[in-house]
Amino acid sequence: MADARTTVIKNATLVDGSGAPARHADVAFSGDTITEVGEAGSISTAHASRVIDAEGRLVTPGWVDVHTHYDAQATWDPWLTPSSWHGVTTVVMGNCGVGFAPALPDRHEWLIELMEGVEDIPGSAMVEGITWEWTSFPEYLDALERRSHVIDFGTQIAHGALRAFVMGDRGANNEVATPDDIVTMSRLTEEALRAGALGFSTSRTSLHRSKSGELVPGTHAEPDELYGIADAMRRVGHGIFQFSPEHTRVPVEEWPWMQELARRSGATVSVNVNQLDDGSEVWRKTFALLDQAHKSGEKIVAQIAGRSIGIIMCLEGSVHPLLAHPAYHEVAHLPFDERVVALHDPIRRRRFVEEVPTDKFYEGLVTKALKRMYLVTSANIDYEPDPSQSVLALSLSRNVPAMQLIVDHMLTNGGKGMIYSPFFNYMYGDLSMTYELMQHPQTRNGLSDAGAHCGAICDGGMPTFMLTHWARDRVRGPKLSLEHVVYRQTRNTAELHGLCDRGLIAPGMKADINMIDFDALGFDMPQMAYDLPAAGRRLVQTAHGYAATFVSGVQTVANDSFTGELPGKLIRGPRR
Repeated sequence: MADARTTVIKNATLVDGSGAPARHADVAFSGDTITEVGEAGSISTAHASRVIDAEGRLVTPGWVDVHTHYDAQATWDPWLTPSSWHGVTTVVMGNCGVGFAPALPDRHEWLIELMEGVEDIPGSAMVEGITWEWTSFPEYLDALERRSHVIDFGTQIAHGALRAFVMGDRGANNEVATPDDIVTMSRLTEEALRAGALGFSTSRTSLHRSKSGELVPGTHAEPDELYGIADAMRRVGHGIFQFSPEHTRVPVEEWPWMQELARRSGATVSVNVNQLDDGSEVWRKTFALLDQAHKSGEKIVAQIAGRSIGIIMCLEGSVHPLLAHPAYHEVAHLPFDERVVALHDPIRRRRFVEEVPTDKFYEGLVTKALKRMYLVTSANIDYEPDPSQSVLALSLSRNVPAMQLIVDHMLTNGGKGMIYSPFFNYMYGDLSMTYELMQHPQTRNGLSDAGAHCGAICDGGMPTFMLTHWARDRVRGPKLSLEHVVYRQTRNTAELHGLCDRGLIAPGMKADINMIDFDALGFDMPQMAYDLPAAGRRLVQTAHGYAATFVSGVQTVANDSFTGELPGKLIRGPRR
């Protein structure tokens, strides 16, 4: 008699997440658990309720993305796109010190404006989409748990919300915390961790500001405040300390407290690492310190991106080169279709070329940035573009003004032409820095920022990019092995947050599985969608090549389309 819950995947090319070589194998799972893994043809199908022939397909664990910003979206959206379009089965949110719990009623609008400013998520969408059902962090988790979702998700308690809850305006204004403030924040962090928070996050960079320009609460927090919060992790016995730094300060001002925090709390410190295009190579100093910390037994890791951090510029987006020009200001208020018509006017087009503003905004957005602007001409955006193809280089080689190239391209496709501009981690004109970092044992892949930066960044598909670029398509340097790429975004990321029940295809592990047409895997053209609450906009890019995705043994994706099943659950950490 067939087991109504047993599925056998036959003849797969299995990359199991451990880093071990790919092999031809069968995989069986019953309910939400993998029950058997063996060489191809070794698992009997006599009692299976479903048999899937995976001949020619790549089978992997589901991706585990540890740096997302679904804190608001998870309260209204069961699908958690874009992550679920790209084979992700587990996400971690609550990063960079911004979140929505704990929260007093008079702070709701302020928290939304903080998230809008830092993560470029439309405030109107959050105002309409969030139904506030909580005050405390445990109540926030309970509210999330009552909703159905397509994938699993966990969260962290964010410093911005915590500080404002405990200190009110003093916390919001980044005033120094008193000893009593620290005790209270430590107690509430412990409460959050015991309720299931996966960690604590903060921001210490001047790039992160609210809609009104205020720094994220905690940006200048003294070490004693950070130690007090981390002591909660020591008392509970789990949680990571994630933070977004001012990158130049990491190897100097930040490193001493990072070391002390790791030593006294036993918590893992996860610091985002990026590199500006300024020739300073601060990242090398940071990684020398990481090596020393590892030798000393200090748990400090760097969270890195799988590609350069950059923006996609278009007329519907938050940032584009025409924004800084008076000829655009005159029509910026018009509805999109009318604006495109106005920009086609020959006189206005000449003005973009002939009138060159001398202010610093134009200089920074256009003049100095031409060397790192690239025209997007296909769905598979070249995230490792050759500098010889930059707008500046094309302008010189074609003897055409750079702004003419920009205007002409942005008006293609009915005014939806796009330009890609990398600004972090592209200092050498390629991804050689990223290639080196992805082989460093003290790094973890993250920084997809899925759910955030809706008007300028489309990095939620980074897990798909990892396979297509690094394991298959790269031409401007050596590739990485498929096994290493899969490990980097399955077992390696899962273990960062103590999610030890997933990220590996092995008996007893959670049945989160991708079946992929690796040769056909790729992206669809990015587009601006208006599908958030209140018709909020977001830049999206779907994938093709995901033949099947399973979450807890339930198929959620079939041939790149949702099945309608919603087996995802809130993760209360850690998972032993």
